[in-house]
Amino acid sequence: MRQGRPIAAIAAALLVTAACPAVAQSAKPASKVWTAPKTPWGDPDLRGTWPLDGVGRTPMQRLPVYGTRATLTDEEYAAAVKEADQMAREPERENKANKLGSGNWFERGRPLRQTSLIVEPANGRVPPMTELGKKRAAAMKSSWSSQTFDTLADFNSLDRCITRGLPASMVPFPYNNGVRIFQAPGYVVIQLELIHETRIIPLDGRAKLPSNMETWLGSSRGHFEGNTLVVETANFNGEAPMVIVGPTNQPVPTSKSLKIVERLTPTGPDTIQYEMTVSDPEDLTAPFKMSFPWTRNEKYELFEYACHEGNIQLRGFITSTSPRFAKQREAAFKAIAGK
Repeated sequence: MRQGRPIAAIAAALLVTAACPAVAQSAKPASKVWTAPKTPWGDPDLRGTWPLDGVGRTPMQRLPVYGTRATLTDEEYAAAVKEADQMAREPERENKANKLGSGNWFERGRPLRQTSLIVEPANGRVPPMTELGKKRAAAMKSSWSSQTFDTLADFNSLDRCITRGLPASMVPFPYNNGVRIFQAPGYVVIQLELIHETRIIPLDGRAKLPSNMETWLGSSRGHFEGNTLVVETANFNGEAPMVIVGPTNQPVPTSKSLKIVERLTPTGPDTIQYEMTVSDPEDLTAPFKMSFPWTRNEKYELFEYACHEGNIQLRGFITSTSPRFAKQREAAFKAIAGK
């Protein structure tokens, strides 16, 4: 922390002191100016735990009812906070009822005044898909969209405990929202609790990977612009969903042309403004941008994300629903009935 006062303000204060001593004596002292700390090697210091549950009550995409309105009214925000407070008491209610349910499982989070995490385009939603994107979306499968499972291709990367992909990995989830930043000379590392992933971001200006090298989370390169960390990511394999797939979200695909630019700007001792610009010309008709605050919480504990125990659940989905295993199921049922 340090005190600072612009030269113009100092000159104005001296003039006021000379003309009106009584007014000058009653003037408020200069406010403290926050200066972003540095690491021992001189980079802006972003290290810490920044869980996304702090914005978990604000949707990635704006509800259509808000149109192009970017913020809640005072009344709407008060209602959202009240609802969040009620949801936060779910664990206590379940414990008193000797019940273990979603209240003890979900990280309900708090609302922002923003109506969505997406701030561009003006409607706060993922832009319309291209014709190719629509065709790919129609072919996407997951545990939410199917009743019968025949092969691993019927599950998405989250079902298979591989990755949420990007941009989805940087968006709040119902649980396991831990995000932790580590730094070392020449590197920034972002650890994600879900799904046990670590993004290693070089800062040394090395060349990007060849275009034929593809990964689930892409390949990132970073640099600092003042106090802002800028991360550019490409080389995606195009196999992860763009948004969280579930009962309220339509599937949106990603392609190998996906490009992401993130900006992390420290705004106070315990806050970072996070921005992500997403472009995928194969699947989307336009880019979109998210912007929302991160808040430090060193009391938040990151746990091992075991996904599904023993890694046998996908096999269970297939053997219990696929026509290929109908005879085995029938035999098993007869054996059980015989007992």
